Amino acid sequence: MNKKTWFVTGASKGLGLILVKTLLNAGYRVAATSRNINELQQAVGVNSDAFLPLAVDLTNEQSVDKSIKDTIAHFGVIDMVVNNAGYGLLGGLEELSDAEVRQNFEVNVFAVLNVIRKVLPYLRKQKSGHIFNISSIGGFTGNFPGFGSYAATKFAMHGFSESLAAEIKPFGIKVTIVSPGYFRTQFLAGSLSVPKNEIEDYKLVRESQQAHQQSINHNQAGDPAKAAKVMIEIAEQKEPPLHLFLGKDAYQFADAKIKAVEQDMAAVKELATSTDIDQ
Repeated sequence: MNKKTWFVTGASKGLGLILVKTLLNAGYRVAATSRNINELQQAVGVNSDAFLPLAVDLTNEQSVDKSIKDTIAHFGVIDMVVNNAGYGLLGGLEELSDAEVRQNFEVNVFAVLNVIRKVLPYLRKQKSGHIFNISSIGGFTGNFPGFGSYAATKFAMHGFSESLAAEIKPFGIKVTIVSPGYFRTQFLAGSLSVPKNEIEDYKLVRESQQAHQQSINHNQAGDPAKAAKVMIEIAEQKEPPLHLFLGKDAYQFADAKIKAVEQDMAAVKELATSTDIDQ
């Protein structure tokens, strides 16, 4: 039996659920979190000492702290941490209320920081570990109408993950930012919120909303089972990448963003680099 222990949040559906099932089938030990433990146990369908289901409110530091301590008490160690829990919010920035955006950040950003804050003392002490932060291609390029809030949460994850990687490198702890493209999960059906107060003028946003909820949903090219296997293989690498773009479409979106930035930089380079103090 593979003795490495994984701690996976948001594990009752989508990529998190498939990752947990794949890990257990491969002999890993897994602690998995969800807001509803019965739903999680039913979804995973495994009754084994290698599987520890946990009911956790990730936005509550005490709840997160207890889940980490329970995992250590059960398995003795945490090797891999997967911050997977999160949800999409699709609406124009003018349409979205302060409360809607703040809640998006609460779950997608501050809850992740809670996990990182509570698990790092253990990883530092053992001088090993690997943190996977599940972002999105929308955390690298925000050129999607209606995804301003969601993209902002995932851009935030990219930023703090890069800093985190630099901070914890001396302790032998790795960080990988996972940026999936479109994968065939229930994300667009069950984890995509829309604004309470829509504004009629935002036709591009409504078209994007309709496309994601109808034509794109259930037709995504990405296979989440293959994504889970890629993550496990990355976890076994001696020098895993900081940035992991998952899917052909993710690579296409990333390439387009890089080229656009390079073009913008080149177009005004002489002017934009003329700002040094004259000597």
